[in-house]
Amino acid sequence: MNKEVCQKFENLWNKFPDKLDSSNNYQFKERNFLDSYCDGSGCDTDFERIAGGCLYLFMQFFGSSELFQSVAKRNINIVDYILIWLSYMLNLKEQPGNDSNLQFFYKTTINNDKYKNSINGVTEYSNYKELIDKKTYFLSMNRNIIFNFYEAFKSLCEMYNEFDDNTPYCTKCSENANQFVNKYREMNKNSDITNNSFYNELLSTLSKDYDNFMNKYNNNQHLKYSPLPTIEKTENSAQQILQSSEDTSSGSSVTNKLFTVLSIFGAIAFLLGISYKYSLFGFRKRFQKQKLREKIKNIKKKMGH
Repeated sequence: MNKEVCQKFENLWNKFPDKLDSSNNYQFKERNFLDSYCDGSGCDTDFERIAGGCLYLFMQFFGSSELFQSVAKRNINIVDYILIWLSYMLNLKEQPGNDSNLQFFYKTTINNDKYKNSINGVTEYSNYKELIDKKTYFLSMNRNIIFNFYEAFKSLCEMYNEFDDNTPYCTKCSENANQFVNKYREMNKNSDITNNSFYNELLSTLSKDYDNFMNKYNNNQHLKYSPLPTIEKTENSAQQILQSSEDTSSGSSVTNKLFTVLSIFGAIAFLLGISYKYSLFGFRKRFQKQKLREKIKNIKKKMGH
């Protein structure tokens, strides 16, 4: 993520706000540049407007080999942010039917020619649909989780848009940073997110982009006395699973060793028991022989008399 990326989203927010009006309708400004990204003469329905906004973002970052090389190749996670915006906008209103809003959009819009057309001069990806198909976990993402990711993303993007290397002030940077960090911490405690490897990866992407901004901000000599809040890193799912496996293996190793020791003691006790049994049996046998000899001796004495 960088300022160039976030300015494209800012252009979109200005013409197509991400909030419904008081009548629960999308707010789409007239004489909108997005009209050229819709079918026909303009964007007539809410669905067409959202589709136009999505296509605008893909064309701004992946529309040609020049754009791909200059912007998207260095910021391939842009696809995540486009799909966060798309999912959020589709979910501002409830979608009737069994399909999620994004599933319906995928079937009706992403499968059409505009998303299947080749990207001129780009060999890494065939078309926009191929880029989206690598992120299919968005199709089943919970609405609340979508909203959480969007809030974090927008706070982060607003920081990039507010910051200017040439000025000593960034009045909203601290405010947006606090909003982002609080949202990140909240999401980082949500097991529905942290236990999902895809969501966890997306959270990690946001965290890295925040760290990159924070480093840029802190390197500004004018702002070094008002540092931004940091975020605590935690192990990702793969590390947790690996650690759990290591702990289990370690515990199993200890158990095996303990079992071996107990087995040795058990064997010793068993052998001692046998030894004791046979030694006791031998003692009894000797005692019986001695008693028999004494009886024979007494009988002989009586016969002698």
